[in-house]
Amino acid sequence: MYRFLLTPRWWGINVFVLLAIPFCVFMGSWQLSRFEARVDEHRDAESAATDARRETPRPLTELLPVDKATAGRQTTATGRYAEQLLVPDRELDGRDGFYVLTLLRTDDGKALPVVRGWLPGDADTAKAPAPPSGEVTVTGALQASETPGDNGVSARGGLPAGQTAAISAASLVNLVPYDLYDAWVTLDKADPGLTTVPPGRTADTGLDLKAFQNLGYTGEWFVFAGFVVFMWFRLLRREVEYQRDAELGLLPEDEPAHA
Repeated sequence: MYRFLLTPRWWGINVFVLLAIPFCVFMGSWQLSRFEARVDEHRDAESAATDARRETPRPLTELLPVDKATAGRQTTATGRYAEQLLVPDRELDGRDGFYVLTLLRTDDGKALPVVRGWLPGDADTAKAPAPPSGEVTVTGALQASETPGDNGVSARGGLPAGQTAAISAASLVNLVPYDLYDAWVTLDKADPGLTTVPPGRTADTGLDLKAFQNLGYTGEWFVFAGFVVFMWFRLLRREVEYQRDAELGLLPEDEPAHA
């Protein structure tokens, strides 16, 4: 009854099944490993962020350029505050508002953007607290320059004078007359009248949408493998029933024979 399995048609079906199932299992396992790797990266990033908040602040120049290893680490810089700008469309605790960004002129002539704190959107921005005068030493979390349009950073233009959409040297270079560090700092403790801005997550270290896409693809590949097995058994059962009906002479006269 099962001689039909030796026909060219079934040889093709069986070879396809024997190749498809391992391929689906391999791809599912690979996607699962990618998900697990992203989970591990997320845990490592959380652990690194916790350690960074506890470590002794290091001079700014020792942590530049900013990368995954240095972003979020505690740093310190000394200088004098200069221009102050507002960064709109910044959410904190579910409320929209502004970052108060002040440029810190260091001894080498370059300026470090410093987020001194956050103001709610309904605040009188014209009365944003002025920065301290004289030489100051700031301590906070080092952050990588932002890219407009990424990670919720606004890309809109036409902002009023005294505002910038993104905190980056590229965005600020036309607003101030001196060189800038390609980094910024958010203070550990906001200046009076402002709310402390927590450091942001380093790009590509969080448990983001890509991780859950990997998990979804894992399920899809295993479902495909199960579907291949299901269809093979369904075709096999159909063929066995056809052969049984043929032996019993129950087939209609005009029904063609299977190859």
